[in-house]
This record gives sequence, structure tokens and C-alpha cells, in this order.
Amino acid sequence: MEDCYAETVSTQVEAIRAGGIVLSETVFYPEGGGQPADQGVINVGGTSIQVTDVSVDHGEILHHVESTDPITEGDDVDARIDWERRHMLMRMHTAQHLLSAVVLDMFDAKTVGNQIHPSYSRIDFEPVNFSQKDLDRIERRCNALIEEERSVSIYEEDRETVVEKLPVGRSNLDLIPDHIDPLRVVEIEGLDICPCGGTHVSNLDEIGRFIIEDRKSKGEDIDRIEFSLDA
Repeated sequence: MEDCYAETVSTQVEAIRAGGIVLSETVFYPEGGGQPADQGVINVGGTSIQVTDVSVDHGEILHHVESTDPITEGDDVDARIDWERRHMLMRMHTAQHLLSAVVLDMFDAKTVGNQIHPSYSRIDFEPVNFSQKDLDRIERRCNALIEEERSVSIYEEDRETVVEKLPVGRSNLDLIPDHIDPLRVVEIEGLDICPCGGTHVSNLDEIGRFIIEDRKSKGEDIDRIEFSLDA
């Protein structure tokens, strides 16, 4: 995703597949990395077709739609994401990076799983057993960093350089195939560097207030933090 803030694109229908449409260009983010796919509409002529899901299928970005009528290959179309939902996911995904970095720094616990939703998100950490006092400290630290309005940058960098920069335990880099080089990197100013293909805000200030909602044990030395955001 080159521009996380792009809401619309005028493009063409490249192909029609079973259950979906492939566009020559798209602003829709396909599900991946714990982040849900975008939703929105594809407009052709005077007809708006709802995009309910987006996935990657054999290297193609497939826009799942309720119906392919009246679209045909080669049609000029306008595609528009549900911006309110996208921006919420951008805020959530950036907050996930923030929380992962803070917990790694404070408790030397790495992120071993995460799932982002528009209304709440969760991260699993290991090895750790959080107390309520720990959770209060984490929440305060996250909100203090948000108030500092640190910038968030997205760029590409060669894999070897990224490996040298990454804090120990920050990323499961071994899950990214070796042939992917350079890597897309998300960097929070002075705090965190992590390879990621998701959508993010450009400043921590956009996240809003960070709220820890719950802590759950998910096994020996594995704790889950569930969090939400307030505008």
C-alpha cells in the first residue's frame, strides 16, 4: 500500500474471477498481517457495487463483490474504500506497533500473535505475566508517547539493513520469505522499526487515547492484551 490515505482510484476492470474482480489499480487493502481487508464500493456507470472483502489470490488482488453485474472486463470504474473504517484500522494497526514496542522495551516480551479489528484489537506476548500495575504502566507509557506526536514513516529498505536495525525480538522476520527484498518498513520516530505491509497513520497523535480493556492468560508465560482507542 503506497499511500495509506488514498480513498479513491479511477481504473479499469482487468479480469473477472469467480466471486470477485481484479482491477488494474486499487486503493483496497487485502486481508493480511492481522489486519482485516478494506470494504467499499466499485462504481460503474450509474451502478454501485459493494466490495465486501479483498484477498490475494495467486498474486492478484481480488475484490469480492455481491455481484459482478453489470461489470465486464475493460470497463472504466471508480473504486472507493470505506474511509471511516480504513482510518480506524490505520489507527489500530499503528497502536499495535506502539504497544508491541513498549512491551518489548519494558518487559522484554515479544509479540507472538495479533489481530486487529475496527473496534478493538489484541496482542499476545511471551514470556510475561502482567499484573494490573504492569497494565497501568503500559497504558500510561503508550498515551505519553502518543501525546509526544511522534512521526510514523513508511519506506522500503534492503533486507540486510533492516535485520541490522531490528531490536532483538521485535519481528518474526523468518516468516517473511527470503526472496522479499527490499522490505517495506514502518518506523515510529525514535521508538520502533518493524517490517509490515499494513496501513498506518503518519503520526501517533492520530491514534487518540489508548485504553487497555482486558488481560487474558493464553498459556504458560503467554498473556493477551486487548485494547481499544478513543478519539
